[in-house]
Order: sequence, then C-alpha cells, then structure tokens
Amino acid sequence: MDINKLMNENLIDLDLKGETKLDVIKELIELLDKEGRLLDKEAYYQDVLKREEIGSTGVEMGVAIPHGKSAGVKEPSLAFGRVKNGVDFESMDGVKSDLVFLIAVPENSDDTHIRILTSFARKLMHKEFRDGLRNAEKSAEIIELLNN
Repeated sequence: MDINKLMNENLIDLDLKGETKLDVIKELIELLDKEGRLLDKEAYYQDVLKREEIGSTGVEMGVAIPHGKSAGVKEPSLAFGRVKNGVDFESMDGVKSDLVFLIAVPENSDDTHIRILTSFARKLMHKEFRDGLRNAEKSAEIIELLNN
C-alpha cells in the first residue's frame, strides 16, 4: 500500500478541535475536500454516516477508522487527525479515540478500503506505532511512520 498516493502532509491535522465523532469526521472530510480528493463532500459525509450506523469504527486502544465508499470520492485517500482529549467512537474497550484515520474510496473501487484497513490493523496492534503517532510533532513524521 503506497501511503504517498493515499495521503500527504495536508491531509494530516495534529490538533483536531472536534468534541464529537461527527465533528471530527467533518474536520477530516474538510481536509480531503481542500486537497481536491472529493467530488461531493456532502455525499461522502452521508456515506460515512451510513457506515457509522452499521457499527462502531472505534477499533480500541484510542484508535478510530471511520470510512466510506462513495460516489463523492474522486480517488482513494486517507486523512489522519489527533484529538487532544479523544472523542467517543463507541469502541468496544470504551476508550475515547485520540487517533483518527478517515478512509475515502470511490464507490466503484474494488477492495481498496479493505486493503487499507488491513494494512493499518497490523501496525496499530503495536504500542510503539501508536505512541509514535501520538508523539509526532510534525505531519512529516506521521507520513514516515506510516511508510515504515
């Protein structure tokens, strides 16, 4: 999975302000939209909300990976943000999510989102990786972590 095709430093916010999962999702969608990764911001948002209704995207250990397959997405993309005090993504361990990855894939794409999720799931199991995401001071450090 080539992270550099999915994301760049402009798709990272190390200080998200949202106080709810919907606020955080909107902030990350805004990053995708500003980078020209979306065709229809509202359509993508609605598709992410539909996915949230199916079940929690809080994957425990302070991590959430909301995602959506949507006609509103121009190209497979990934946005990342940190929330200082975390927000409730209804994870099974009850821990608020302070690390949030938002995956966006076009409606007609194959299993791209599954491959992205699988790739992160392995890395996120390691405390050192999560700590690196939490302690990074610059967006470039996040990109470097994801590429390793």
